[in-house]
Amino acid sequence: MVQSPYVREALEGMEDLPDPEDIVIYDTTLRDGEQTPGVSFTPDQKLEIARLLDELGVQQIEAGFPVVSEGEMEAVRRIAREGLDAEVLCLCRMLEGDVDAALRCDVDGVITFIATSDLHLRHKLKMSREEVVERVGRVVEYAKDHGLWVAFSAEDGTRTEFGFLREVYTTAEEAGADRVHATDTVGVMIPEGMRVFVRKIRSVVDVPIGVHCHDDFGLAVANSLAAVEAGATAVSTTVLGIGERAGNAALEEVIMALEKLYGMELGFRTEVLAELARTVAEYAGVDIPPNKSVVGENVFRHESGIHVAAVLEEPRTYEPMDPEEVGMERSIVLGKHTGRKAVEAKLRELGVEPDDEVVEEVLRRIKELGDRRVRITDGRLREIVEDVVGSGGNRTREGSR
Repeated sequence: MVQSPYVREALEGMEDLPDPEDIVIYDTTLRDGEQTPGVSFTPDQKLEIARLLDELGVQQIEAGFPVVSEGEMEAVRRIAREGLDAEVLCLCRMLEGDVDAALRCDVDGVITFIATSDLHLRHKLKMSREEVVERVGRVVEYAKDHGLWVAFSAEDGTRTEFGFLREVYTTAEEAGADRVHATDTVGVMIPEGMRVFVRKIRSVVDVPIGVHCHDDFGLAVANSLAAVEAGATAVSTTVLGIGERAGNAALEEVIMALEKLYGMELGFRTEVLAELARTVAEYAGVDIPPNKSVVGENVFRHESGIHVAAVLEEPRTYEPMDPEEVGMERSIVLGKHTGRKAVEAKLRELGVEPDDEVVEEVLRRIKELGDRRVRITDGRLREIVEDVVGSGGNRTREGSR
């Protein structure tokens, strides 16, 4: 990859950027991702997705929310007992009963959460700040006393007055929490705000900080990266960014941005990303948009004549990463924007000598069809070439056949 000189200059000034070996991806596709309206994974599907996440090298997998149902508990238990390299976590409310359910699943740890904003306290929990603080200290300590690794998330933290957040986070730390999370529950942060938020949290706790962002304004990945710039070392993701409402920070985007833009060697087997994305999309019953970053089918497809000519000469002219790095393939698409170089390349693929007359006639017919919004598949191209070559270049119009 050819890195922007302005990115290099920016990185040189980032004093809080963590070392790559400290970065942890804790993926929540199987929990928050499954909370996408209409999505429900079977235990077998969850296990297969967990295996792919593990193959990718994700360090922590949030396998589910055990108290939701018996099926959910069984799925979490199966993943925890699979012998994965990743740590298997599950979600718990600030209730001892939720922790007990996690223990019955044999997970390595839990992500405990409770809302902290006045909005949530007043309209959802019907609890006072004092009650929340007491609950945090009691349940985090309970989970630690039972041998679990524990992260604490302040739900709606980005809309919580920081004086209260300081009390909640320090209470969790004193009770033994291994990590606290900067949580943007409804996606209302901007990157600079997230940097300020994470630095303020770092000023009051000594444990690592994770970030959990939602995408309501399309900023989940940007805010997650900003949190890392400010010193957060753990990032919550979902495959394809699926999740409640507008979803979460997309796993494939976060990993590739950290590796390619920030120059972090994280050790992920990124060639698994395309298969993982296709598997999650199939089981979730969602389509991968063609223009989806990293794993969309258009990311490494080229039609414009100027672009194709450059890519055939040097792929880095229009590709910021190699398709093989993420399990994808490069393809040249033919249409009304096609140029000579693309036709010549396609003819060679078909074993046809790309002499000028054949190239010109094939190109003319492709553009004619493209203007009529006819898709030029490999089969249709083969028909065009066979007709042109068979007719000795006679310019019979493809549209009249």
